[in-house]
Amino acid sequence: MIKTNGARVEIFEPPMCCPTGLCGPTIDPTLLDVNEMVLRLKSQGVTVERYLMSAQPQAFLNNAEVYRLVRERQLAALPATVVNGEVIKVGAYPTLAEVQAALDGGN
Repeated sequence: MIKTNGARVEIFEPPMCCPTGLCGPTIDPTLLDVNEMVLRLKSQGVTVERYLMSAQPQAFLNNAEVYRLVRERQLAALPATVVNGEVIKVGAYPTLAEVQAALDGGN
């Protein structure tokens, strides 16, 4: 059972053409999976925020660990996923199972 009370998932993403990346003539299946994951988590009461580097740079600056990762690895660090304040994945999007495991672990 996922602990949703106060659960928060933040996805720090590289620059994209639109907030979800689901635009243009071809759709990246990975971004489609991420969008479905976000919808599923929200339906379970989890707060999910997605931040684009080009649109919300302050979010990157406000998270010390994400900021450090981007300074060290540059765009290779993105996407970075934070669950309840802990970075759980860097350089690739997590699966729903990975996010749920982090939520189950609870912080």
